[in-house]
Amino acid sequence: MIEKIVRLGKETAVYGLSTIAGRLLNFLIVPFYANVLLPAENGVVSNVYAYIAFAFVVFCYGMEPAYMRYVASLEIGDRRQNFSVPFFSLVSSSLLLAVGLHGTAPALAELIGIGRSHADLVRYSGWILCFDALSVVPFASLRMDHRASAFAGIKLLNIFTNLTLNVVLIVGLHMRMQGVFLANLLASVVTFLALVPVVRRNITFALPKDLYRHILKFGIPYIPAGLAGMANQVIDRPIVKALTNDATLGIYQLNYRLGIFMMLIVGMFDYAWRPFFLTHAKDPDAKELFARVFTYFVLMMMTIFLGVSLFIEDAVRMTVFGRQFFPPAYWDGTAIVPVVLLAYVFTGIYVVFVVGVYLEKKTQYLPLITGAGAAVNVGANLFLIPRMGIMGAAIATLLSYMVMAVGMYGSSQRFYPVRYEWGKVTRTMAFALGLFAILQWINPPPLASSGLALKLALFLAFPLLLWFTRVIDAAEIAATRKMILGWFSRPPASPPDPPAAS
Repeated sequence: MIEKIVRLGKETAVYGLSTIAGRLLNFLIVPFYANVLLPAENGVVSNVYAYIAFAFVVFCYGMEPAYMRYVASLEIGDRRQNFSVPFFSLVSSSLLLAVGLHGTAPALAELIGIGRSHADLVRYSGWILCFDALSVVPFASLRMDHRASAFAGIKLLNIFTNLTLNVVLIVGLHMRMQGVFLANLLASVVTFLALVPVVRRNITFALPKDLYRHILKFGIPYIPAGLAGMANQVIDRPIVKALTNDATLGIYQLNYRLGIFMMLIVGMFDYAWRPFFLTHAKDPDAKELFARVFTYFVLMMMTIFLGVSLFIEDAVRMTVFGRQFFPPAYWDGTAIVPVVLLAYVFTGIYVVFVVGVYLEKKTQYLPLITGAGAAVNVGANLFLIPRMGIMGAAIATLLSYMVMAVGMYGSSQRFYPVRYEWGKVTRTMAFALGLFAILQWINPPPLASSGLALKLALFLAFPLLLWFTRVIDAAEIAATRKMILGWFSRPPASPPDPPAAS
């Protein structure tokens, strides 16, 4: 069992290469846009990309998770048929939607508030969405074949193509906003072309109608669920602005982004987790395996929570090359960072619990769960922000993800009960939160040597507590260490090609 878990960790780390690179691109592109585009132009770009995020949910309509679910079980048809049905569905629908956006671009530009003069941005967006949707099933195929390196390599190709073309088109050809979207479109086209070999290897024109009906039934609920989930991620910003002011929103948003450490971990894990549990769902010890993964994933997340929460105030007050990392105006806002990190912990818990709904094809519960989270988010924001400021917004986010995690647990356990190691999980979370509470009680001054020593002692106490209470298994640690050392002593095995169609 430990070998399977360690391999899951290895794939998570490989997927992390593209995830971290993507975040690095976002980090690099912000100051680039700030220097080459006017503030009003940046506002238009941000506005259009917000709509792209929501539109992508509609363009994909759950075909990625539906493909992964049915290709894993092969209940209907063979591997190529399970690839081709959702792929051809996306080809036809994406082309139709992109043509529709292209033809109605002036009216849509007016509708979303950017003006008819920027209709070209809507046209670019339609074709970006089209090619990104066409890449969804091939990327999922790489995940299901456990070809994490190929997946990460093509994602990196997309990132660096996008970054390079931004510089060429905006700086070299002076295309300004149009350059932003054309660079994205060309990067999306290059990415799809890189995935063509995956398509050719998996394609067939023998398409069972019954399979398409089942795939649609599984995938369609992802539209309302995805839209509610997307709203859950961004709804707090306009509410904070409406109930406070732009300066408060700026402090909130910048400190919220310090939760990126946990967001990266959850995103990396999610890429590897779905193929993992689909692959091992029929193993005799599958439920025990999933329970053990949950324990170790919570342990990893709470370790990051504790480490970042203990040292975040010192980090933001550091000076880098003679300049402060964070201006003093943002320092008080760091109090929300532990709450944001904890919200992402519950996001990760939600991701683990999805296994039951996924395997038993009960996706009709997803809109109810994500919708409940979004409703709690809105209500809690409206109630807490006037009383607690940005801390109220952070707590509202935490509450919404807790509701989603609890809802997903209840739904999954109803159809696919798993005996999770709640004793170990509870101790892990209690120790991390308790050690953080001790720091809050003592409240040493930031950057003081005595305070840093205390924080280091609290951080080191965490694994000791886990060891003495037997949350950490010594035998599994030894087996993990032996396996990892073995990886470095032999060349990696090439992943097997998927079997040919029958």
